[in-house]
Parts: sequence; C-alpha cells; structure tokens
Amino acid sequence: MARPLRTPPWGISVRTPRPTRRSLLAGVAALGALGAAGCSRVATASGVRGGDLLDRLRAQGVVRLGIAGEIPFGYIDRDGELTGEAPELAKAVFKRLGVDRVQPVPTEFGSLIPGLASQQFDVVAAGMYINEDRCRQVIFADPDYQMLDSFIVRKGNPLGLRDYRDVVEKKARFATGTGYAEIQYAVDAGYKESDILIVPDQVAGLNAVEAGRVDVFAGTALTTREVVKKSAKAEVTEAFAPLVDGKPHVDGGGFAFRPTETNLRDAFNVELRKLKKSGELLRILRPFGFTENEMTDLTAKELCGG
Repeated sequence: MARPLRTPPWGISVRTPRPTRRSLLAGVAALGALGAAGCSRVATASGVRGGDLLDRLRAQGVVRLGIAGEIPFGYIDRDGELTGEAPELAKAVFKRLGVDRVQPVPTEFGSLIPGLASQQFDVVAAGMYINEDRCRQVIFADPDYQMLDSFIVRKGNPLGLRDYRDVVEKKARFATGTGYAEIQYAVDAGYKESDILIVPDQVAGLNAVEAGRVDVFAGTALTTREVVKKSAKAEVTEAFAPLVDGKPHVDGGGFAFRPTETNLRDAFNVELRKLKKSGELLRILRPFGFTENEMTDLTAKELCGG
C-alpha cells in the first residue's frame, strides 16, 4: 500500500490553479425550501478586533452554514437531513466551540461568497477549494482535505492513460464536467478546448466512457473512485497531481469566513488541528468516500499563495 499522502510530495506546487472549483452532482432539488427564510440574522460585525461572531453564535446556540447542494461536500439527503463532509465536520467543530446546532442555508455554489459577505449565513461549509482569488474575498480555515485527479477509463485502460500528457499524446477522446478545473488542466497539457466533451457530472462521464463516446473522463480522485464502484465496463486510474505551470499541483478545500472574523477562524483552526491529530477527522469524512490519501497538513496560507 502506498504511503498516505498527508503533505504534498517534494516539489508539488500549492499554487492556485486558474479555474474555479468544479461543480459536482447536485443535491436534492428541494434545497430552497430549507433556505434563509425565517432565519434570524446575526448582527453586523462589531468593533471588536478580530470580530465577536463566535461569542454571538454561542449566545444564540446556532450557526448558519452556507451549502451548495454538492455531493459529497454538503447537501440535504433524501430524508431532509443536512449531511456531507463539511456539515458533519462543522457539527463536530462547532459543538467543541460551544455552538450546539447548525442550520443549512442552501444556495448556488457561485453565490456562496456573496451570500457570506451579505450575512445570509455565518460560514461557508461547502468543501470550497482554497485559491488566491477567493483568498482576496474571504478568509479560510486550513483545508480539511486535499484532492488529486484521476480518470475513468474502459476496463483494462486500453490506451494506458495515466495523466493529461498521455491524453494529448495518444489523441484520446476526452471528457470532463461542466466548470471542472480539469478543463484547464487538459488545455495546459496541450489538448484543444473545443475538442473536449463537456458533460454535467461524473455520472454522465461514466456513461460516456461505458458507451464508447469518449476514451476518458477526468474528475477528482474521490468522485471518480466512487462512481465506478458498480460499473462492469469502466475503472478508475491511480490518482495523480495535474501540472500547473509545469509543476504538480494539489488542491485543498476548507471553510470560509468573513475577513473581519479572524477570531472565529482561528478558533475553528485550533479544533480542526485537534481532530486531525487524533484521527477523528478521517472518521468523520470516511463515510463520504474520503481516505487517508485525502488527509492533509497543507495550510490555507500555502494555498492562498503564501
């Protein structure tokens, strides 16, 4: 068994890729019914240095989480319950911080940062990739997971596709998802963007590979690994780090806070580090398909560009 990848291998870049974080499977369609209607708003930030939001959350006993209905990051399940890697982690961390209840505020992924800024919710709990552009708008806790890429290919991987350079060199028919970072990774490797088949998500990507419409579908190691489990025609390749500016790159995702709320962010980080050290973090994330390879000691500062 390969050694768990807890920190990037020597030489791996933690610079931000140019594309935004991918869109994944949508959650249950009835998210809007559980939105912000009826939620009491936390007052605007006080003059307390670093913000006093944590004290106010403790007083009211509930924290509002901005989620985007994305499996496995944060969504409402078929029983109407809030779940996903980020909400489950939020429940654990905020309980330790003295806030017993979490309340979902569903929105579109692209509305998470604007919604946070306008105080529709208190924290973004959506597994959001940490990158330089976002770091200019919000402050992040350290990432609670890291993510590599992998391919869905036909059983036996007949073309021997292991990375984006292989896709280009072997002129493979290539697909990825709408808004996925993998679009730019393939283009950077020399693949013509107009030749990429864009599909809605990893399920559609699997179907395209199984039907022979494409040779390969690119996505995150986690989502591709999960989607092929019941396939008799396709398999997933070994996870790899895509190249950004010629250097291997690892993405990482975490919780986002308003820039004024450094006290809350710092308190969150303290508890997150404890969960990482004890192994409790992996126990919380494992039901959503995360493994030791997705655990990380990267920091938000590294992913924000230092």
